[in-house]
Amino acid sequence: MSSTLLWERTEAKQTSPLLVLKHGQKRVVVKRQRSYDLMLDSACKHFPSIPRDVVTLQTNQLDVCDGHFVDITAETWDEIIDLVTFVEVTRAEMALPVPLPLDTWAISLPDNRPAPSQVNNRNNSRNGGKITIKLVFPSGEIRSTKIPRSTRVDKLVADASRMLGYCPTDVEAIWGGTTMRQDWSIGSYNIKNGDFINLQALSIGSYDIEDGDSDSFNPQAMLELRGRKPVIYLYSPSDIDVSVKLSLTPEWSLSAIYPIVATKDHGQHIEWNVRTHQDGSLTEHNSGLDVAYLFWEAETNLQAFPRSPASKPQPSDTFSPTSSSLSDTDSVVIPVEKITVYLDKSLKALGLHTEARTSFITYWLPSILKHEYIALRFVPQAAYERAASLSISPQPDVVTRVFMLFRGISKEHLANWSYAQMQAERDVAWWVDVVGVDLARAGDTALFRVLEWGGMEVLI
Repeated sequence: MSSTLLWERTEAKQTSPLLVLKHGQKRVVVKRQRSYDLMLDSACKHFPSIPRDVVTLQTNQLDVCDGHFVDITAETWDEIIDLVTFVEVTRAEMALPVPLPLDTWAISLPDNRPAPSQVNNRNNSRNGGKITIKLVFPSGEIRSTKIPRSTRVDKLVADASRMLGYCPTDVEAIWGGTTMRQDWSIGSYNIKNGDFINLQALSIGSYDIEDGDSDSFNPQAMLELRGRKPVIYLYSPSDIDVSVKLSLTPEWSLSAIYPIVATKDHGQHIEWNVRTHQDGSLTEHNSGLDVAYLFWEAETNLQAFPRSPASKPQPSDTFSPTSSSLSDTDSVVIPVEKITVYLDKSLKALGLHTEARTSFITYWLPSILKHEYIALRFVPQAAYERAASLSISPQPDVVTRVFMLFRGISKEHLANWSYAQMQAERDVAWWVDVVGVDLARAGDTALFRVLEWGGMEVLI
């Protein structure tokens, strides 16, 4: 065994004796098991919806994986157990050239086992063929329905989504922590009467929904995404004239600005020319207005950049106006009664002064108080800069851009955010590394400093 591999294994052992197992939206922290069979037992214990004979462990954390999730075999488990911190738990895929018809009785799997739909369809004939399930909608509403076990998952999702005004392509079904396959029937799973199926929205942004009943639902009208109240402070040790240019990606267009100046290129570019003052105030040259900061909002151009029906949440180190999301792995989840204290500590750690923290929290508080729990994350500056580039002349000594994504979480869905709840117990200083803030320079009053804060609510 190479010295590099030995070092990596020793380093991993010193790091943690624990391992994160994930299946669907659920994540659990478990003890690393040296035995492959014991690791499978642990996976089945925490994800009982997967039969023991088809459970599979996967990873994408090794160089040889090339970023793809690949199966971990029993022979290689001992070699990689100390090299991974995260394992995907899934079921063995059935290699079929085409999806099985629901009423097919003759087709068998390669190992001559009947497909799940065949077995369950036979069972259906003995139990009346129908089952009562409880659907949990993204809003938290629960409705009971009685359906044939032969109903395909995609049909169930489509009918349920349209009933309450959701776009079916933006919803997936979750049962027992498992993301249900769209081309399988309900009877393909070991679902019992009274079981819950969660309809999980594939959220990508902030939906502005106009008043009206669900019968007049227009999915495209829901997809107006706005970057809410980014404000830009300029602090210089002496009064200077400054040009501030904001350039948005084509996915975004400016919808509101202050002080008002002309925009260019269909609302994607703007330039303010201001005079800074030592007390932090600004004078905009064109209008002569004295302001505390520069303000802008933007909305998405979804006609030019429509969302793919197969859109998935983006990695936490990226940010796109049309695919903004939060997940259990990159966010924290906090009870709403604790959110203001958490935000104040986090924003203070990120370098926001008292007025900025107060303005930030009070601006978002009315939206926050509508929910039971809040999931939030701060976007890395580099990722945010790619979506909303800021060019300032003369060049500042330091620029701090803090942009938050958040969404409401109902109590019924907390099980899908177990890791994010643990993350909320960490010291808030970890956001400094996530965002990429130079705190020492950001607090040096002898430097020319720029501070921006903004956010976006992800409404489901």
